[in-house]
Amino acid sequence: MSSNPNPIAAHAVPRGINRRWLYGILILAFLFVLMPFLFWYSTWLGRPLSDEQVEKNLADRAHPRKAQHALSQIADRISSSDPAVRTSARRWYPQVVAISAQNVDELRLTAAWVMGQDNTAPEFHQALLRLLGDAHPMVQRNAALSLVRFGDTAGLPVIRAMLEPYGVPAPRAGTLAQRLKPGEVVNPGTLLGRIQYGAQVIEVRSQVPGTMLRWLAREGATLSAGEPLVALAPSPEQVWEALRALYVVGQPEDLPTVERYARDAEGMPENVRRQASLAARAIRTRAGSPSS
Repeated sequence: MSSNPNPIAAHAVPRGINRRWLYGILILAFLFVLMPFLFWYSTWLGRPLSDEQVEKNLADRAHPRKAQHALSQIADRISSSDPAVRTSARRWYPQVVAISAQNVDELRLTAAWVMGQDNTAPEFHQALLRLLGDAHPMVQRNAALSLVRFGDTAGLPVIRAMLEPYGVPAPRAGTLAQRLKPGEVVNPGTLLGRIQYGAQVIEVRSQVPGTMLRWLAREGATLSAGEPLVALAPSPEQVWEALRALYVVGQPEDLPTVERYARDAEGMPENVRRQASLAARAIRTRAGSPSS
């Protein structure tokens, strides 16, 4: 029989080591929480910036995210209920217009949204008209929606296209290798497929949100640059924004499409159907037609 009345205690880990392990685990757990928070806080566009920080971020060409943050803060100032704050935001209008001409898609997209916040600025109006011809579809869409606030219908073709399937073009010539299957939801940046061009493989990524309807080109097909590859159904958010715009600037020829969404917006949330009904009513009122 063992002389040790507690054989487990004889092999127990010393108390000091237990505490060191406990402290280490607690510190590690704290870091797991702290690091994502610090990353989120540093990239959150809603974080307030001082005027000096806005100036510094607008001039930062190496970090587009910082310029986006500054643009978001300028939009907040333009929308402020304080007239002095709104007036002070005008000092950055030339920089916003300059950023809208840069070759960074995200900055042009954000600038197009910001310029829609002040429909009294003629420099914004002219810059938005230029962005209607932008190479990036989302920049075109933001510009068209912002122009509605100016009472300008120049973006109507773009807004109407937001309610229809979007054909993703081939970025260059080559042989198609498919990846995504119909029915999958995509966002800007989602990998749709690849194009083989000699030894080079080009990724085809979506520039707009939506749902994959079908491939317009078969796997292994030889493609030309710009040839439509994939048909994407519009996302609910894009449809809702387009219907909001048509509520203001829609024409009688838009009624068939708008009413289609009011009757049967398959796969769309209820707010889309309601917005379509409101848009149809507003279009009829402007045209002097009786409501249905």
